[in-house]
Amino acid sequence: MASEGPQPAPGAEPSQPRTPQHSFDTANDATAVVAATGTVIGWTHSAQDLLGYRAAEVVGRSAGFLLAMPEDPVRVAGIAERCRAGVGWSGVADVRRRDGRQIEVDLRISASFHLDGRECFLVSARERRPVWTVGQSMLDAFLTSSPIGMAVMSPQLRYVWMNETLERIGGVPREQRVGRRMGEVLPGLETDAIEPLMRRVLDTGVPVIDFEYRGWSWADPHRERAYSTSFFPLTDADGTVTGICYMVLDVTDRWKAQQRLALVNDAGASIGSTLDVMRTAQELADFAVPRFADFVTVDLLEPVASPEEPGPWPLGTAPSGTGGAARPGGASLRPTMRRAGMSSVREGCPEAVYRIGEQVDSLPPPHDVRFLSDGEPVLIPVLDAVRHLWAVEQPAREATIREFGFHSLIAVPMRARDTVLGLTTFVRSLNPAPFEPDDVLPARDLVARAAVCVDNARRYTREHTAALTLQRSLLPHTLPGGMALDVASSYLPADAKDGVGGDWFDVIPLSSARVALVVGDVVGHGISAAATMGRLRTAVHTLADMDLPPDELLAHLDDLVIRLSDEEPEGESSGTTVLGATCLYAVYDPVTQLCTMARAGHPPPVVVSPDGRVTFPELPAGPPLGLGGLPFETAEIELPDGSLIALYTNGLIEGRDRDADLGMSRLGSALGQRGLPLDTLCATAVEQLLPVPQPDDVALLLARTHELSADHVVSWEVPPDPAAVAGVRARTARLLRTWGLEELQMTTELIVSELVTNALRHATGPIRLRLLRQSVLICEVSDASSTSPRLRHARTTDEGGRGLFLVAQLTHRWGTRYTPEGKIIWTEQELPATGT
Repeated sequence: MASEGPQPAPGAEPSQPRTPQHSFDTANDATAVVAATGTVIGWTHSAQDLLGYRAAEVVGRSAGFLLAMPEDPVRVAGIAERCRAGVGWSGVADVRRRDGRQIEVDLRISASFHLDGRECFLVSARERRPVWTVGQSMLDAFLTSSPIGMAVMSPQLRYVWMNETLERIGGVPREQRVGRRMGEVLPGLETDAIEPLMRRVLDTGVPVIDFEYRGWSWADPHRERAYSTSFFPLTDADGTVTGICYMVLDVTDRWKAQQRLALVNDAGASIGSTLDVMRTAQELADFAVPRFADFVTVDLLEPVASPEEPGPWPLGTAPSGTGGAARPGGASLRPTMRRAGMSSVREGCPEAVYRIGEQVDSLPPPHDVRFLSDGEPVLIPVLDAVRHLWAVEQPAREATIREFGFHSLIAVPMRARDTVLGLTTFVRSLNPAPFEPDDVLPARDLVARAAVCVDNARRYTREHTAALTLQRSLLPHTLPGGMALDVASSYLPADAKDGVGGDWFDVIPLSSARVALVVGDVVGHGISAAATMGRLRTAVHTLADMDLPPDELLAHLDDLVIRLSDEEPEGESSGTTVLGATCLYAVYDPVTQLCTMARAGHPPPVVVSPDGRVTFPELPAGPPLGLGGLPFETAEIELPDGSLIALYTNGLIEGRDRDADLGMSRLGSALGQRGLPLDTLCATAVEQLLPVPQPDDVALLLARTHELSADHVVSWEVPPDPAAVAGVRARTARLLRTWGLEELQMTTELIVSELVTNALRHATGPIRLRLLRQSVLICEVSDASSTSPRLRHARTTDEGGRGLFLVAQLTHRWGTRYTPEGKIIWTEQELPATGT
């Protein structure tokens, strides 16, 4: 055995550096105890895991059977002597696993020890795993052909060495760089950004990792590139920084992807801020310039640009009413579009061909109408290649291309929800980089986002217009105040983004020269609110014709709202469910100058006395309509001749500050102005309180009262004697002659005779006759009975029963009104054309 240094085990190679080098796998330690005779007397689980032999298969046998090569007795004796001397031995040996596979292990034998009187040695082994070394030629190949640009800079920041990748990235030959500073070969942004970083690395020895910047490649000066750079200090043995290793990676693709993603994400916050079609189109143009293009146009089909018109055509169909002639080869007609949005980085460029709102023909030749419905985005990287097509079909557009230096274009059809909307065109002029195929996707995404916003605005505008039209058609077109009231009104729909509401007002002529004033508010916006408002207004008209007192009318209206809600199928919605409503109903009598009012959750009226004093009468509030089970109460106030009463909805007093008390104070001040005509006062009050559009509808109804003077009203008590009818007829004839209504004398005598006779026969006293001369001649007969007469057709054999039928034929209107004392039967006759 050798006596100096570690020796290999029998059959093992000498322990010397080799290629490949190896390292230990500490997870595979194996340990055994071997006697001096070579017999294995101890075997661990780690040894079993490494070689596959169980202890029963190894213990008692010679360790030599584990070696791949035969034992060398001389070498074994030498190893034993070294271990006895306390030196131990280590080396490399080839051993055989139980499965027959041969592995290479690092073998260690420790100093000898005695166990049970026998000399033993502790043997341990670890499997060797290769770690490949890199030769100089491989290192050189890696540095020169690496996808990462590399350079070594001197302490003076001069190029010492660079690989071929960096040469390609910068576009400057190696011969022009080595020995020179970066600023001498790459002036501009790159030098200004990088050299300070390299100086900091030289001074501090701290590397800079992944610094990104943008610049123009000398190899392609029309395309901006993005780079990620890292700087590492080069040090000698004593730690002194002797230079910088400079590494560059072209991350243009990653940077462009991030820019495109950010572009599309930012578009969501900038496009579609309003529900206006034209404004949304302009927002798209403004957003894309100059971030994506130098000049952008958004052209919409005529029905889209004017949402009140019939809707646009769906995908896969040709538009109707398109203008222009057919192209050669059977191409389709060209659509009619209108310029809706336009933006440019250059002064005067947007006005070059078309202005906003003008009709345009902006399809890129040779495309036709089918391009809008079925076509994919068109990319024209170099416009010079197709300018001749514009020169033939659109010479004005070709001249603009030439004048402003347009050189690259992307045209994207605008479609949303299977509907064709228009076309968006992106153009570059000052930006020298042409559009690339990768730019088509963000252009498509931008237009897709804007298209949804345009379609939302279009749909909303059409619905809003329809709701507004419906509401205006349901509101009163005339306000018949008669001789009792001068009336003015103002209605403002809600701001377009909030939608039309359900506010309404009305003036309803009642019997006996009385007039009803109504104002109401339905919760919600849109067509459903307008439709509900129409139903409630119709119901109020019907109930008012029954001459119900205000509290009873509101009770019936409350029942109607509850019934309408109950009719809604469970789990379904027809869109006309009454979610809530308020109402104020007032009846003014010009004879007594009393106004009887009741309200259902509505703000109180404003009263301005003839001397200018402003008050808000305290009326019982009453619950909103639709709650049910709660009563409504009436209040009665006197309105002297010349008083002003104002009914309004909460949108007028709440406004945007939502302070109702402050709003009522402002309304009182506005209505307290003296000397203004009623219409002017109404408009001025609304303008003062609401200078800008509001989120809720606003309705204001003003009425100035008039007294029906004594020379227009005559009243007589009728004695309970049938013979008194003749005297009543005679007095009526004299009164009509005094009023100059001789033409109505015969019919009026017949009406008075019939009504008084019926009262004497079928009712109880007291009986009273009253005649009123207003815009019509009114005749009233009151009694203490609550029994209402019925109109019937008498048979030819009947002696009576024709009185009310004759009254109905001779009058314009007639009816019955119940009072706390009984009832009143009234009639109205139209005055002759010469009557006063």
